Amino acid sequence: MINNITNVDSQINLAVAKTKASTVSVSMPPIIGFKTPNLKQKAQIRIKKIKRSDNIVIVGDIDDDYVDIVEDNLIENAPEGEFNFFQLQPQKRKTAFLKNCYIIDYIQSPKQRCGLGTEAVKSLAEKAMFDSRAEGRIVTFSAPVWKESSPALFFYKLGFRFVEKGANEYMEECLIKKVPDIPPQIGMMYLPKSNLHRLLRYGELF
Repeated sequence: MINNITNVDSQINLAVAKTKASTVSVSMPPIIGFKTPNLKQKAQIRIKKIKRSDNIVIVGDIDDDYVDIVEDNLIENAPEGEFNFFQLQPQKRKTAFLKNCYIIDYIQSPKQRCGLGTEAVKSLAEKAMFDSRAEGRIVTFSAPVWKESSPALFFYKLGFRFVEKGANEYMEECLIKKVPDIPPQIGMMYLPKSNLHRLLRYGELF
């Protein structure tokens, strides 16, 4: 069989309609009640890591888990060979050195009473809990930023406690009596291990 087709047009031309740019500008009406959502704001928190080798001495009541107790002799025994009528018992001095921990040096929230500061401290607590050296230890120093302001009440509600027992009793009394303006409290505060999980669940059960 002989194929008599010698020329085959294999190209198929398709007519495609092309759109042209419209010269008429139509403005969209604004959506009533719609606002562009703002990016999630965060509180600014500045922390530092304290090492045991820094030899920071703690004076006051604090959990044993936070300090390393070192005993020193105040009165040494007389040198050997010397005669003593009275052999004095050497007096020992106990010094508490702060262990590895985090210290909150600064915290500020762009908005007050909206939970941003709490979330920042909770994030730090979670970080400290999984730190094998810090083991959940967090301290801070409560000092007024302005004349009549103090972060003591903020930290106290989150579970922090003063190393001074009297300050904790005063804060508890003010909370029970619902004192509107608690005078600024100054001093070192720490987060007891018993309050660590309470802080992580703050806002859920408390």
